[in-house]
Amino acid sequence: MGISTTIKAVFPALTPEGYRRHRLHESDRIWPETNCYADLWIEVLNSLQVPPEAMLAFTLTQDFEGDQFTFFKVPLEDLETLYDIRVTELAIFDSVEGHIETQIARGRLCLLEMDSFYMPDTAGTAYRSEHGKTTIAVNRLDRTSKRIEYFHNGGYFALNGDDYDGLFQLNRPEGDLPFLPYTEFARLPQRQALSSEALREITFGLLAKHFKRRPDRNPLQAFSTVFPQQVEALADRPFEFFHKYAFNTLRQFGANFELAGEVLDWASPQFSTAAGEARRIAEVAKSVQFQLARAITRQKFEPLRTALEPAIEAWDALMQRLAKQL
Repeated sequence: MGISTTIKAVFPALTPEGYRRHRLHESDRIWPETNCYADLWIEVLNSLQVPPEAMLAFTLTQDFEGDQFTFFKVPLEDLETLYDIRVTELAIFDSVEGHIETQIARGRLCLLEMDSFYMPDTAGTAYRSEHGKTTIAVNRLDRTSKRIEYFHNGGYFALNGDDYDGLFQLNRPEGDLPFLPYTEFARLPQRQALSSEALREITFGLLAKHFKRRPDRNPLQAFSTVFPQQVEALADRPFEFFHKYAFNTLRQFGANFELAGEVLDWASPQFSTAAGEARRIAEVAKSVQFQLARAITRQKFEPLRTALEPAIEAWDALMQRLAKQL
């Protein structure tokens, strides 16, 4: 389907077919995707041609929240400090599509929590099989042809037709009130992008700032004390629940610390050893996820009781080294 040349977009040159994702989403990474919010910003910054690695200092603050790991999200003040991007909540009081059109016309991206059930890029996980919220950023919207193009997870995609109707609740029964999604809008940079040297200086300061905000105790140690009980409880749940559990625990801390390794490497060569410790945590998380799947299938959980120990040790080593360098 062609796109009308009269349809405005924040990034007019982007097409789903020609889009090249950032290297942080390449398939050879330990965790090619992290979570919808972090991944989305990596690709938006990629499209702005600025380094997303600079924003990742916040990964040092991730904690275990008792039942899950912190869903890591870049602080909005960091986006403004580094890139002059200002993100604000957008009040939705009328047609969601109308609000998006208004903001696109002003050169602003809208970030919305939408239902992945209607998003073809989630085929194999949620598309047409499971309802779940996820964050997208709409770059182009055409109400006439019922088509949008959007950033989501590790890429840039399009949907139309019945998926468009479902996403914007145009197929709801007559008289039903729509559920209005949580929405933000991003004012993109008004000044020239900072040089890599200037960004590195800011990132170094953000690393020091967020290091001071690190958890008081090793979050992986805290997780290990409840991990065996959580795992055994999985045995009584449908196997599909495994994916939800793994996403909010193993994937969240694994992907988080792989990104921590990236910002440390990007900020300075002096952090190379610390970056290696961060990646060790990511590798252990991926290994334990595979072990967990096998354990559930075989109903043998004993090997998992010590599986997290290398990651626990790596977190301690990471923080000890950064304490000397920051």
